[in-house]
Amino acid sequence: MPMDQPDAAALARIAEGYGFGIAEGDMAIYEAAASGLLQSWNKVEDLYGEIAPTPPDRRWGQPDPADNPDNAWYVTTEIQESTSGLLAGRRVAIKDNTAVAGIPMMNGSRTLEGFVPAEDATVVRRLLDAGAVIAGKSTCEDLCFSGGSHTSKPHAVRNPWNTTRSAGGSSSGSAVLVAQGEVDLAVGGDQGGSVRMPAAWCGVVGHKPTHGLVPYTGAFPIEQSIDHLGPIARTVADAALMLSVMAGADGKDPRQPTTLDPVDYVAALDEPARGLRIGVVVEGFGRVNSDAGADAVVREAVETLRAARLPAEDVSIPWHLDGTALWDVIATEGATWQMVDGNGYGMNWKGRYDPELMAHYGSRWRQDASQFSETVKMVALAGRYALETNHGRHYAMARNLEQELSAAYDAALQEYDVLVMPTMPMLPTPLPGADAPVDAVIGRALEMIGNTCPFDVTGHPACTVPAGMSDGLPVGLMIIGRHFDDATVLRVAHAFETAIGGFPTPNMMRSNA
Repeated sequence: MPMDQPDAAALARIAEGYGFGIAEGDMAIYEAAASGLLQSWNKVEDLYGEIAPTPPDRRWGQPDPADNPDNAWYVTTEIQESTSGLLAGRRVAIKDNTAVAGIPMMNGSRTLEGFVPAEDATVVRRLLDAGAVIAGKSTCEDLCFSGGSHTSKPHAVRNPWNTTRSAGGSSSGSAVLVAQGEVDLAVGGDQGGSVRMPAAWCGVVGHKPTHGLVPYTGAFPIEQSIDHLGPIARTVADAALMLSVMAGADGKDPRQPTTLDPVDYVAALDEPARGLRIGVVVEGFGRVNSDAGADAVVREAVETLRAARLPAEDVSIPWHLDGTALWDVIATEGATWQMVDGNGYGMNWKGRYDPELMAHYGSRWRQDASQFSETVKMVALAGRYALETNHGRHYAMARNLEQELSAAYDAALQEYDVLVMPTMPMLPTPLPGADAPVDAVIGRALEMIGNTCPFDVTGHPACTVPAGMSDGLPVGLMIIGRHFDDATVLRVAHAFETAIGGFPTPNMMRSNA
């Protein structure tokens, strides 16, 4: 579609917004020059039309509500392109922030509704090539900006252990479907904890890989420096298997190193974990909003690891308590700049963009910005205010301080092979009602991220495994490792799973208390 050429009035509005002070008599000169320059936009459109992907004809359907009691499915499919490979026949749910070509993608938000991607995300292509069956798109939170499961459109996602409670977000549907046994595996996304938080609250395994280990190509971005995709599974072995398929450079994602040596994460689980040193981060316990029962379950899990001959001792990392402040600034200003104003992808990086997604989403939210969730509205208000008054100064500070935060974890990881702490400081919280006040909606979205979000800033690998139960609800143990040493993290996770004899599943007679 050719770009409309600007008239003098349109350019005058832009000039006034910038405060250029262009004399009225000179506007005709600028109009002619700008119109000439913009001819290149039409040339690029023509050139891109020759290589633009065409979506395949794939079937999909809306789930029957009776088969979707916790609202975990967005759409269902049955896509298999190979019957051989590491994942042959394994059923996988794809978080609905990640593109499956020819299948609707909503990202939990009315602002993207109606979009159909033309090409598969890299991880989807790798899963299909490995023989997986794509069983559908799992519901996720609105633009993935919530650690609770109540912002997804059109319905909140319910916890399979207690349907009145949050399932955690933003990969809410992915964790629920794995916990229910609806699928074997699921893709999750993690910018503040969104693989680990729902996995912890749903009692499954969730692994946030080292930043850049898994390509983000084809997933809806929030802020490039904190974007992660990772596996959610019932067992550590399945998470390791899925990571083996998903990991590796694709040459299209600037988040990644140019090359990454392949690692067999499943084979790594066969290496004995005995003797690996564990640092128990004291700042991860006893937070202002910590639940004493959850803390106790994680402490008991540490004792289980000790009994399995993994020496463990407390370690203090004061920087951990400051990590949330860094994340707040980076995620808020960064998401305002990239996810909102930059239509998801932003600019100024080399890699694979989705121009149609940018156009669809950018047009829809500008037509009706009221469709943003309360959380995204709050982030955009704070982020735009900060950018307009301080011009990115605090974002730059937080980016520089990231090195200090990362160095604090790295120093501890010189003494210990992994660090551990509670994944979530609290138990699954009650779901806000449809008529809940705005403060409750926002509060329930971001109150639980304190232990998870610092590792999105620093990029360290972090895995949550079910540590046990408190008041009938799952509690997660988070295991953190050195950059690109995801294998050791998974070895410790597997050692714990083996020591307790496996992880429980939700009771068929779910509590509705």
